[in-house]
Amino acid sequence: MDKTITFTQVKSAIGSPQPIRATLVGLGLTKMYKTVTRKDTPELRGMLKKVGHLVKMEV
Repeated sequence: MDKTITFTQVKSAIGSPQPIRATLVGLGLTKMYKTVTRKDTPELRGMLKKVGHLVKMEV
């Protein structure tokens, strides 16, 4: 069984630099409090680390 990770955007990206906003879109987070579940990969972990101050993660 593949491991998954669930994350929710809890802070707004308004005022954030363009690369941070692009990372959120790449993760599938387009609105506040949207929750997404993805397969846990090193690439996904790196993206979540970059926007960790804007999201809440559940493993």
